[in-house]
Amino acid sequence: MITKKGISASPGVAIGPALVLDTEEYRIPRRTITAAEAPAQVRVLDAALEASRQEISDLREAAARKLGEQTADIFRFHEALIADKTLRAAVTALIEQQHYSAAYAFVQEMSKRQRVFRAVPDPYLKERVRDLVDIEKRVLRHILGRAREDITKLSEPVVIVAHDIMPSTALQLDREHILAFATNVGGQTSHTAIIARGLGIPAVVALNDLTADVSGGETVIIDGMHGIVVANPDAETVARYEAQRDQHKRQTLELRGIRDLPSVTRDKTAIRLLSNIELADETRNALDSGAEGVGLYRTEFLFLASERVPTEDQQYEAFRAAVRHARGKSVVIRTVDLGADKLMASMGPQHDQNPDLGLRSLRFCLQHLDMFKTHLRAILRAAAEGDVRVMFPMITTLLELRQAKATLNDVMEDLEEDGVPFRRDIPIGIMVETPAAALLASSFAKEVAFMSIGTNDLTQYTLAVDRANERVAYLYSPHNPAVLKLIREVVQAANKAQVAVNLCGEMAGEPLYCELLVGLGLRQLSMAPKDIPEVKRIVRSTTIKRCEAVARKVMRFDGERQVHNFLHKSLEELRREHRA
Repeated sequence: MITKKGISASPGVAIGPALVLDTEEYRIPRRTITAAEAPAQVRVLDAALEASRQEISDLREAAARKLGEQTADIFRFHEALIADKTLRAAVTALIEQQHYSAAYAFVQEMSKRQRVFRAVPDPYLKERVRDLVDIEKRVLRHILGRAREDITKLSEPVVIVAHDIMPSTALQLDREHILAFATNVGGQTSHTAIIARGLGIPAVVALNDLTADVSGGETVIIDGMHGIVVANPDAETVARYEAQRDQHKRQTLELRGIRDLPSVTRDKTAIRLLSNIELADETRNALDSGAEGVGLYRTEFLFLASERVPTEDQQYEAFRAAVRHARGKSVVIRTVDLGADKLMASMGPQHDQNPDLGLRSLRFCLQHLDMFKTHLRAILRAAAEGDVRVMFPMITTLLELRQAKATLNDVMEDLEEDGVPFRRDIPIGIMVETPAAALLASSFAKEVAFMSIGTNDLTQYTLAVDRANERVAYLYSPHNPAVLKLIREVVQAANKAQVAVNLCGEMAGEPLYCELLVGLGLRQLSMAPKDIPEVKRIVRSTTIKRCEAVARKVMRFDGERQVHNFLHKSLEELRREHRA
């Protein structure tokens, strides 16, 4: 049993077989066999070892002819390992004694050998781990043959274990069969965390080398509440976590009871709770969770799901579907935020040394006007179907905003000339997610209908901390006094100009911050659908007077630890009062 501590990215408990994305192109469909099947599985193993050995021999001969004997020698290690009698004996013992399938037994033995190689101090031997992984995949390919299972069409639930999960990879996964995520890298607002919260499943990130310690098919426990992952747990540990999982499910069901209750404080102030979505179909889930609309539709996921830029009609159909699913409620569509780690295959390699500060988001769109105009045409057409607002991300200057608005006006003229229905008076807003935009909020407020504070990037840029880098994750804190002062400044500027202001970062869905944000003057919060019931419960338990007192106290602190401790204590007091 191996226990690892990381960062909690999405709450909940999950128990199931691991699907290790770093080493598995396909999942092992069977892990155990009957005693009677063991001889046949040993024959499968022998055939796979011989086929792999022959493959590598052919590769070595081809390399010798083309590149010389010295280069070809790299395959001798592969040949020697596959021909090693102790390898076959160890795997055969697992098949015959533990009744493992040939595939699962081979993975277990290879993982054991990889751990041994990683533990030695010799750099040369450490490097041989890559060879072991290559051999494992080669032999598995022969063992599984046609029995390999496509990870986009899984037959049973799995826990995804990976070094990292890029947005494009996440979109290819069979979401219905994903129990949880666990990754080597990432932070609380990395895309893995955002996707997990959107799906309502547990996630733990920043686990360093988890993929080296977990084998495909091995049972793992994901404790999203405490940031713990247990690989190959014993029966007692499984039983303990099953009880925790069942308790979490009961609490979730209890929260559903307040789904249809109004989101108002005890002194009758309405706090509008909206949802963040990535795909149009998620709008249904958002409304089922009690959302009063969509506060952030991340349109880039539509692009990442395709090898080519979606056509105008494809985008229009997706946006129209979200609007129709919203059933008359508002939908804020954020224009596509490509760049950094959100790259389409058709974009080719990007050469920014620091992608988060490079050509991304609105900057990218303004340099690719044909794509941007097609995107805006689809949004404007969908806006004719319901209450749609358009929002520009990553704004840093008034010039950028004016360029974006001018492009939008050009597109309106084109649609008018083409006789295509669209909404001319569509409300225009911006994401406030850079310190520059926050400090200029009063100027932006004069030119937009609404503003939405994106605390994920605002925190990253204010504190100079990569939000997906686990090595500096301890520095990433949305309750840092510097970030809080920027949030307050934006809210005050918006309220003074009588412009609607929302907060749509992950901070919005964290119960710890609810009273503080309301106390700072926010009356709209947008979050993952699963977070809405708990935040609504807090809203209905508190008063504006209490929230404002919390905010006044917090804004006098100069350290984030003080802020966190105070907010934690205040939330516990509120919950005790509510239970009483």
